[in-house]
Amino acid sequence: MIVQKSHPRFLLWVDAVGGFLVCTNDQIAIGQAVPGTTVDVPVFGDLSRHHAKIWREDGEYVIEPHERVSLNRKRISKRALLTDGVEILLGSNVKLQFRKPHALSATARLDFQSNHRTQPSADGILLMAESCILGPSKGNHIICRDWAEDIVLYRHADDLYCQASESIEIDDRVHDRRGKLGWDSRVSGSDFALGLEPI
Repeated sequence: MIVQKSHPRFLLWVDAVGGFLVCTNDQIAIGQAVPGTTVDVPVFGDLSRHHAKIWREDGEYVIEPHERVSLNRKRISKRALLTDGVEILLGSNVKLQFRKPHALSATARLDFQSNHRTQPSADGILLMAESCILGPSKGNHIICRDWAEDIVLYRHADDLYCQASESIEIDDRVHDRRGKLGWDSRVSGSDFALGLEPI
């Protein structure tokens, strides 16, 4: 299996949980979903083409408004630090909540609080640092209530790996608790299944 060298965005489909737009760059742009857009997070909503930028630096996240942005109902005009649980309002009605749930990972999550969606459609947006933790704990990046154990997706150089506490099957091959993923891989264990889809 050949794994591409660089792939800053992909869709992560978790069976019986949902789909997530995963952005691996340290900096992302959010804007309106229009044909030919170059933003990392295109949103179907009343936004400008390049509405705001979020970037990760030393494990912290900062948002920079290009158009109207409010944090917890207070409009900002310059860069501001994002803290766990803060509500982000883009324009007049696109609401997101910023979450940084796991103390040992710099990965963050953006969840829609309004009835807006990304293009392609996803239930949430993951700003993936070095690792992303999925499982039953409420402190995980993706909560999977029916799973017995956590699994970890992590990056090493330009490659993506999956690690579990049991043997896992990746693209029809069994691996002993850890294996390299392709950008279109399918992964399963005794009580979970997930798939990646390149964008």
